[in-house]
Amino acid sequence: MYFENIMTVRDVDLSDRRVLMRVDFNVPLNKDGSISDDFRIRSALPTIEYVLEHGGRPVVMSHLGRPNGKRVESLSLKPVARALGDLMQKKVTLAPDCVGEEVERMANSLPQGEILLLENTRYHSEETSNDPDFAKKLASLGQVFVNDAFGTCHRAHASTEGVAHYLKPAVAGFLLEKEIRFLGKLLGDPERPFVAILGGAKISGKIEVLKNLASRVDAMLIGGGIANTFLKAEGYDTGKSLVEEEALEVAREIHEVAKANKVKLVIPEDFIVADAVEAGAAKMEISKSQTVPSDKFIVDIGAATINGFKHEIAMARTIFWNGPVGVFEIEDFSRGTLETARAVSEATRSGAISVVGGGDTASAIARAGIKDGVTHVSTGGGASLEFVGGKVLPGIAVLTKRGSG
Repeated sequence: MYFENIMTVRDVDLSDRRVLMRVDFNVPLNKDGSISDDFRIRSALPTIEYVLEHGGRPVVMSHLGRPNGKRVESLSLKPVARALGDLMQKKVTLAPDCVGEEVERMANSLPQGEILLLENTRYHSEETSNDPDFAKKLASLGQVFVNDAFGTCHRAHASTEGVAHYLKPAVAGFLLEKEIRFLGKLLGDPERPFVAILGGAKISGKIEVLKNLASRVDAMLIGGGIANTFLKAEGYDTGKSLVEEEALEVAREIHEVAKANKVKLVIPEDFIVADAVEAGAAKMEISKSQTVPSDKFIVDIGAATINGFKHEIAMARTIFWNGPVGVFEIEDFSRGTLETARAVSEATRSGAISVVGGGDTASAIARAGIKDGVTHVSTGGGASLEFVGGKVLPGIAVLTKRGSG
């Protein structure tokens, strides 16, 4: 497969070399501009520390938010530079830009033991258009390229894919290596039974992963808004619940793929319905054989479905979970997601390998108090979905392979 045998930062001589590093410092910010969660910064530390320990001079780049090719002061990496310096207890200098003569001078004169952080790459529209000249300018800042930003590898941008054409060797950092190892195992030779749990609001962003897993797993547990579309495709009433009418045929197709591959497709047999999708709304539990009232919303899976999910998860030896199975951010509708999280943690303690897709699912396991109770939490929601969906991630495909000369 395209992601196998890729060189890592361990495979190259870093001594006294400028190491251009792409990391994912796209952190959430509070209204006052402070960082609300530094998980992505901390995730990149092992690779940066390794580069420093082996004599490399790290020139680090990232995007932050969507400034759409313009300089937006509220999306500057200034707070990231401060946080990185505090976490590493090292001098971190923020460059005024990510390209240009001043930045080149700063990179060339970077002292050993210090870190240069480039300003937001998305201040330039050439970043997202993967402009070759812009990629060459970035490449000129380093002598080795290290990609440790899995969360952006599904986008062919200048700082992830373009730069690797002009700066070799282009290798994986420890975080990217870890993502490839765990997610690659799901596509390669997973220990069985292999159970996938797929939730979230919409099928549309998960069609490829649903189709791919429907022929690879032993059981696929469907929850969240996705389940509504599957229920509607089977002819059940869903009231005012979110349903993607244009995806009904996709749901039927996935059902057929699962059936042909003898994959157990578990769709909710009961659920919680509410008058409104808001805290304090009147709610009740009904089975799918009952008609969902036309003025009600499906907001969570019911007790019988929770028990069914727990049964499948308990038997699993490999688990992939992406997407909450209810409107978990509202406490009244969070039981299904939190119970699922605890079941995944329990299975992990019993020896299963559990991989959790990023975003809302990571928030759910943190809320359930089991962030350390799973094997691997992916740092890239969209990237992990595309990877497991069988798509080639351009930021990984471009990296140097061992033995390629």
